[in-house]
Amino acid sequence: MSKHAFVFPGQGSQFVGMGKDLYESSDQAKELFEKANEILGFRITDLMFGGTDEDLRQTRVTQPAIFLHSVIRAVVMGDEFQPSMVAGHSLGEFSALVAAGAMRFEDGLKLVEQRALAMQEACELESGTMAAVLALDDEKVESVCAEIEGVVVPANYNCPGQLVISGAYAAVEAACEGMKAAGAKRALILPVGGAFHSPLMEPAREKLAKAIEATEIVAPRCAIYQNVTASAVMDQEEIKRNLVAQLTAPVRWTQSVKSMVADGAIKFTEVGPGKVLQGLVKKIAPEVEAESVA
Repeated sequence: MSKHAFVFPGQGSQFVGMGKDLYESSDQAKELFEKANEILGFRITDLMFGGTDEDLRQTRVTQPAIFLHSVIRAVVMGDEFQPSMVAGHSLGEFSALVAAGAMRFEDGLKLVEQRALAMQEACELESGTMAAVLALDDEKVESVCAEIEGVVVPANYNCPGQLVISGAYAAVEAACEGMKAAGAKRALILPVGGAFHSPLMEPAREKLAKAIEATEIVAPRCAIYQNVTASAVMDQEEIKRNLVAQLTAPVRWTQSVKSMVADGAIKFTEVGPGKVLQGLVKKIAPEVEAESVA
């Protein structure tokens, strides 16, 4: 049976003005945005609708902003949001869980806020960075990382020929040189605040584990393909374990999309700001239909 997958973007998809159309055109959306302002203790809507790029790059703003845009967009879709399966890229996994009914809106927002703050603190404890590696096989990227002294690991398996590595600054720089020597088209340091999805996020993982454990999660209305396993998950305890592990484990996006296609997905709809995932899906599985409702 053909299935419809809905996918939710992560950090980097934000833009000034995001969500303003939803706020102005839907009473339901406006109510949720105002509830978010109250929960967060500041008017995040002011920064989303009329702030600067610099405002939106602050982790404590970026993550809740993308979560809100994605979840509220899914809510406003109403009957058009009928997923056979869902997935989210990194932060987007929280949006996917709320949209699929596994977590309350308020609980999801609070977790995302805590996640952002915990990640920021981990970045301040030990500085690190990430780098994009283009046109090199995943296996070769893995082997180059394994040869480098210091912490550097594959972090985001975005699509074939595009893998992001993460770790301590010197180790990532050395790995970039190793990638180029191994035949990578490019290996460039990214303008990010830290070494996300690497062992350097361990302090954040420990903090978030307590918050996730205290949050009620129920069975989602459909399977979620989580970053850590890249396979269908419905069990609440497994969902929690994977959410905790996600902070220090790689985002297996290529593998997740392939799993969804293998399980019958023929159409992918990206819900939230930007069209990054739509583009990645087309590279991973060119035979499926991919669209965005940004």
